[in-house]
Amino acid sequence: QVQLVESGGGLVQAGGSLRLSCAASGSIFRINFMGWYRRGTGAQREFVALSTNGGGTTTYADSVKGRFTISRDNAKNTVYLEMSSLKPEDTAFYYCQINVWTPSTGSVTYWGQGTQVTVSS
Repeated sequence: QVQLVESGGGLVQAGGSLRLSCAASGSIFRINFMGWYRRGTGAQREFVALSTNGGGTTTYADSVKGRFTISRDNAKNTVYLEMSSLKPEDTAFYYCQINVWTPSTGSVTYWGQGTQVTVSS
């Protein structure tokens, strides 16, 4: 079993910055990919950013490209989301997603508990 603990959300003014963290612990043999999703009020969960290939490849939603940066510390099994130039429309509950492989379970995707990011205008 794998546990994810997110931190770093909060309230920030438009144009400000925040950094989210998501640390994974438990039975981890290999992490295939790590990513972030978000869900605004009444909206479906949407993709934000993805880190694959051990962090060598990153992908972003068009809405955050150039403003958000995903990174990871493989030694700590932690993924980060640096958010800058924040806009009110970035207000959402942010979830981390980590896909873990073990010999007994194969590949399993886990989700963090979520952290609220609120951007005031």
